[in-house]
Amino acid sequence: MKAVILGAGLLALACAVRAEEPAPAASYQPAVSYQKDVVPILEQNCATCHLTGEEAGGMSLVGDAAIGFLVGQPSQEAPAIMRVTAGEPDKSYLVMKLEGTHIDHGGSGSQMPFGGLPLAPEDIAKIRQWIAEGAKP
Repeated sequence: MKAVILGAGLLALACAVRAEEPAPAASYQPAVSYQKDVVPILEQNCATCHLTGEEAGGMSLVGDAAIGFLVGQPSQEAPAIMRVTAGEPDKSYLVMKLEGTHIDHGGSGSQMPFGGLPLAPEDIAKIRQWIAEGAKP
């Protein structure tokens, strides 16, 4: 009987010690700012060809104008897919075009930026995070 009580006591002590261990630190990612993080990527890589909205794709990707051409707007190449679906980067045509998966989803044309190297993975990750966070201005 003493062994059972001693065993139960050790088990309780082990559980108490385990409960006091700190939880593993979650990797912290600060929120992505449209103005500070996304606009510079668009202006450096996209605005040359998408300046006024009259060019290919029918959109301006310059500063504050870009968000109105992106969020909740259907793609010209695949009208059933929104350019940016707030909260859903995997359903956003912008991400598909940047990652080169647009053809797999019924799109057409080239991977963006046209004629250049694909965006750096960290830039695509920022755009994905901005969309996942709600694609806010």
